[in-house]
Amino acid sequence: MLDIIAAIFAAALYTTIVGVLVGLSPLSAVARLALFAAAAAWLGIVVTVAALGWLAPGALGPIPATLLPFTMLLALLFGGWSFVPEFRDAILAVPLPALVGVHAGRLGGIVFLLFYADGRLSAPFAPAAGIGDIATAALAIALAPMLAIGLGVRRIWLVAWNAFGALDLVVAVSLGVLSMPGTPFRIFTEGPGTLVMTTVPGILVPGMIVPIYLFVHFAIAAKLRTSAAKTSRLAVA
Repeated sequence: MLDIIAAIFAAALYTTIVGVLVGLSPLSAVARLALFAAAAAWLGIVVTVAALGWLAPGALGPIPATLLPFTMLLALLFGGWSFVPEFRDAILAVPLPALVGVHAGRLGGIVFLLFYADGRLSAPFAPAAGIGDIATAALAIALAPMLAIGLGVRRIWLVAWNAFGALDLVVAVSLGVLSMPGTPFRIFTEGPGTLVMTTVPGILVPGMIVPIYLFVHFAIAAKLRTSAAKTSRLAVA
């Protein structure tokens, strides 16, 4: 039952994030359909590869196989940002409240805690990832409405929250790698480690959700820098 709940939530969260980023962008209808199709195809690829066992420990030798979809999606997102100006401009055009608000979905970090309580994920990965995500989501739920209705939110608060949320993801990925059974990188050897993250639905997190959230954090930082630069120029003028 826990697997079913996690699968439904992860798929719904992935769909929501993609829907917000693409749907609120100024892209043409054709470009939006192409991105939606690409996102659906990536979901199908990740699920199929994991279901066939190709991401199990040892599949890539000493390298944790979950890093493959993680790094590939990051490369695609940041490659689009760097080499496709239309893609970068479209992401920057998404309203800041929406970019912050999608992180409310990280309340799903409670699933890590449930898997930990069920004995299928180990510490320190599960508690750190779960609590960090929940804290990031709670702050996003407070900040997004304030931004949407135009209440004064100091830039330093947004910068601090954005840095915390990004750091939480980096720590979670690092602890996940250091807890993966069957690899020479494993330091935290007690319990099952992060084996569940190599199968469905666990693979949906490193294979889709975490890379997108990291990219959104980067986009928020870029948007805040652009806003600060404009403010400085206006002040000088």
